[in-house]
Amino acid sequence: MKRVLSLIVNPAHGHASDALRAAMERVGTLLAKEGHTPDWKTLSTGEAVETIFETSEENLDHVRAHLPPLLHDLPVDRALLPPDQRRKALFLADMDSTMIMIECIDELADYAGVKDQVAKVTEAAMRGELDFAASLRARVALLSGLNADVLEACYTERVRITPGAETLVKTMTAHGTHTVLVSGGFTFFTGRVAARLGFDEHIANRLDIRDGRLTGEVLPPISDANTKLATLEDRRSKMQLTKHQTLAVGDGANDVPMIHAAGLGIAFRAKEKAVQAADVALSHTDLGAVLFLQGYSRPEFAA
Repeated sequence: MKRVLSLIVNPAHGHASDALRAAMERVGTLLAKEGHTPDWKTLSTGEAVETIFETSEENLDHVRAHLPPLLHDLPVDRALLPPDQRRKALFLADMDSTMIMIECIDELADYAGVKDQVAKVTEAAMRGELDFAASLRARVALLSGLNADVLEACYTERVRITPGAETLVKTMTAHGTHTVLVSGGFTFFTGRVAARLGFDEHIANRLDIRDGRLTGEVLPPISDANTKLATLEDRRSKMQLTKHQTLAVGDGANDVPMIHAAGLGIAFRAKEKAVQAADVALSHTDLGAVLFLQGYSRPEFAA
């Protein structure tokens, strides 16, 4: 069998290229013990490289087991993936703490003066310690009476796009990928973020607003982990795709079913449950790394 081994660093970090070179040397030594001399292909100078090698199941298990301790002290993200159907035709992404750098419900709670209380529940829910739907309703209830104008203020003042997110979506769109932003957050934000980044669709929860104020309720149905999984399966079926042609990225426990069901499931700066479910965990790089994992080189990235 063949496998692609990818090494990626974040150029924004000091000495990133040095870390990449060190990782290449260590991996080269590891593969040499398995009878392989890596032929590194540069996807972006000083940022991303990959090598394709032939291996057995036994040797692959050995390489997979030795990579984490081998690179643990370097700010390098790694992946060991099949070389076929690398460029995906369907892409699903979580929004909060994935495509954007905040949890919108926590920031709304800040305007209501209950951020600490809400943020603790959000953190526990994202770790998978609480029922998502029940915890969402409980948090939204604390926003009851909040002026709806705060939604726009929150978007303008607090929402920050994750580095690499726009490039990721626009590059995949340019290559014919169908993109869906699917969130346990709120449509007020997903609609704006989807339009800004270029997603084809967005799915999220709807806040109940009456007389210009939040009622503290979420309109059914709840968008949760099951929604994300169902969306992936539905779009895959309608597009007549195989599992291997799909990609999902997220950070929380409610992303686990979607990540697990995708041909390439990626945990981005994620909670442990998402990391365990994913094919690849990105901890150091920005979202542009998702393109490198599909074999895109930097010159192919959308401007």
